[in-house]
Amino acid sequence: MIQKMDGELYRRMLLSAAAAIDLNRQKINELNVFPVPDGDTGTNMSMTLSAACTDLQRQGALTLTRAADVTASALLRGARGNSGVILSLLFRGFSKALKGKTEADGSDFADALTAGVEAAYKAVMKPAEGTILTVSRLTADAARDLAAESSEVEYVLSGALPVARTALENTVNQNPVLKKAGVVDAGGMGFVRILEGMLAAVQGNDLVCGEQAEVKEEADFSSFDTEDITFAFDTVYIVRKKPDVVSLDPLREYLSSIGDSLVIGEDDESFKVHVHTNIPGDALTESQKYGTLELAKIENMRMQHDDLAAGRKARSTDDLESVEQELEAEQTPAAPEKRYGCVAVCAGNGLACVFRDLGVDAIIEGGQTMNPSTEDILCAVEKTPAEIVFVLPNNKNIIMAAQAAAGLATRRVIVIPSKTVPQGISAMLSFDPDESPEANEAAMTACLENVLTMQITYAARDSDYDGFDIHAGDYLGLCGSQLFGTTRQLDQMLERMAEKIAEEGREFVNIFYGADVSEQDAEQALALFRAHLPEAELNLVSGGQPIYYYLISAE
Repeated sequence: MIQKMDGELYRRMLLSAAAAIDLNRQKINELNVFPVPDGDTGTNMSMTLSAACTDLQRQGALTLTRAADVTASALLRGARGNSGVILSLLFRGFSKALKGKTEADGSDFADALTAGVEAAYKAVMKPAEGTILTVSRLTADAARDLAAESSEVEYVLSGALPVARTALENTVNQNPVLKKAGVVDAGGMGFVRILEGMLAAVQGNDLVCGEQAEVKEEADFSSFDTEDITFAFDTVYIVRKKPDVVSLDPLREYLSSIGDSLVIGEDDESFKVHVHTNIPGDALTESQKYGTLELAKIENMRMQHDDLAAGRKARSTDDLESVEQELEAEQTPAAPEKRYGCVAVCAGNGLACVFRDLGVDAIIEGGQTMNPSTEDILCAVEKTPAEIVFVLPNNKNIIMAAQAAAGLATRRVIVIPSKTVPQGISAMLSFDPDESPEANEAAMTACLENVLTMQITYAARDSDYDGFDIHAGDYLGLCGSQLFGTTRQLDQMLERMAEKIAEEGREFVNIFYGADVSEQDAEQALALFRAHLPEAELNLVSGGQPIYYYLISAE
């Protein structure tokens, strides 16, 4: 059995764990009981771990302390959704417990896991049984007992895994919602898969992401590993020849020794070189023996790969000016020009315009199906030129990431725990720039409970939830966080919601229609609400939001 882990083994364990999550991502997503299309647990955990993998793969040889620190930092900044934040806290415990160590045995592993569990429990306001917290806590307890029997890291990890699996199976009995649906906790499942991936690496059976090859319309750059790029810098340059240059063969031989993909084209007056190398400076220096350098372009192919794998446009020297501006903006937090600033999360141009009209400085595109990371939120905060920044997550699955960003910011950040866009709008209406930060926080938080939020989306899969027989494609109505009803007729759902609002005597109603709703259909929805709420003040706004046909707020 493997007795201890060092930095390289820890890196392999994390990469294998990330592969285990990615390979089971859809299965974990399907454990989400509520069948709405959401930023699902498996996707969030996979994207969070992917951030750590990217950083770990960029590094050379790592000490154990450095590997744990790199992982913890990347996970924190890349955390998406509540499950991603909890995951980052679990590995923050590893970073703290392994500080200063070159190797770690089973006892150290158990201590690290325990430290992570303690950090995660402290961060969750109301820890519930039958979640990833339960599974990780029981696993850590077992790990400490196993470490007392043997100090081998493989012994502790392999012995703790069956306990984790048993704890996972029991989550169905600890959470009433899970019990009714007959499924285990999604976050707990992800944690077990992570342990399985880590153990596989310890035993020399590292998991990797891989699927059967298929023909695609465009390349999937995430399927390639940056380690497959032997020479990182794509180097192209033109040199005007010296009059006495007879042959470029010596240069060709030298460049072949320091790189690959070499092509040299020449005429009587100049030559052009294309080469992939890790030392582009040396290539340029050697080439200047043959003439005068006229033009050069050097691009980092590993960074371009990472951009493409993340769905971003690959940066090139063509973008140099904009890249420089972006880097400068990222590295230098905006200097405070005013006392207060606001950042809000939403999806849809119409909703973004509403928040901007209310005084929000920065909009983070996100919400259901696309939870922004901690770093996304942190970046928006730091670019806001204010001493104090209020953040409106507008989604219950983004609140923890916002709170994590607040802890990293260079300025004071106040997170208002808005769970829906209508709550966020109401909070902005309650904001008073002449009041103290504490008074604003109290007022903005207090108003959240006064907003009745109703939403209409669709069922992403078949489900039997809370007495509703739900089929994929059904219209789903939500009232707050509760399922309000399901139907195949959108008008029926709108009418039921109008009746509900009328029963509660609400006087101010905003109807935000989504990207998939025509203006004509939206006007018909407004007419329906007018018929049921003749005395109420009604506003119809093109929100442009995806996924949700209608967001309705009533106060």
